Amino acid sequence: MAESFGQRLRQSWARSDSALCVGLDPVRERLPSHISQAPDALLHFCREVVDATADLVCAFKPNIAFFNAEGAEEDLERLIDHIHAAHPGIPVIVDAKRGDVGSTARMYARELFERYNTDAATVNPWQGWDSIAAFSEHKGRGVVVLCHTSNPTSAWLQEQPQHDPAYLKVAREMQSRDVDNLALVVGATFPEQLAEVRRAAPTLPFLVPGVGAQGGGADELRQVFASGVDENGQGIVVNASRSVIYAGTGKAYATAARQAAQDLRDQIRRARDRRQT
Repeated sequence: MAESFGQRLRQSWARSDSALCVGLDPVRERLPSHISQAPDALLHFCREVVDATADLVCAFKPNIAFFNAEGAEEDLERLIDHIHAAHPGIPVIVDAKRGDVGSTARMYARELFERYNTDAATVNPWQGWDSIAAFSEHKGRGVVVLCHTSNPTSAWLQEQPQHDPAYLKVAREMQSRDVDNLALVVGATFPEQLAEVRRAAPTLPFLVPGVGAQGGGADELRQVFASGVDENGQGIVVNASRSVIYAGTGKAYATAARQAAQDLRDQIRRARDRRQT
């Protein structure tokens, strides 16, 4: 890939006028009954959601665990191929949260970037830069590093020690690398910490979970855009998964997903535009 991940993300923001990322976390038991037992049920479900929402998003984020649990790795490969072919220019971020060092990290990077051909992947920095380096060596691919996550107990580890918390160390280290393929995961449910991360990493894109089913709403979105945008007024990718893909049931599930995505896209725009006024 000649262009960096950062370049492709900025192009997607501009083209879509959207900061919405739809997460693809298919659970067979929650799929509509007319497709749930098909051999390629996960692919079918996600592909329909993708096609219904592609013009509303800046990225898609399939979570590898939901495919692996069903032995549906081929569905994930075909889904990513479909997004690239049918909706070129929309980056795919595989949520894998891989974290290891040395030869193991290189195999994880090969799995995600060569086997699945994803544009970016989430990575766990717990083992230091050694756990990230193998991913960053893949030119043009994005490395989205866990920084301050949206789950309720994240502070137990990420906010320690209090005088220099781990999440700010991660932010400063990634900023210091001065490359255009790094991004940070920063949850919408911790707006004060998100603002601190932005001060520590003024140029890096943020993948922001915690909106929708995880509890973040309009107030959190306003705070995200008030304090989380980069120096160019961009830098935010708001992820929503369950609140979009399970918005409806039955044969009209894709239509319901589109409506939920459009409502959230518009809500995100209002939060963004309010900051600009």
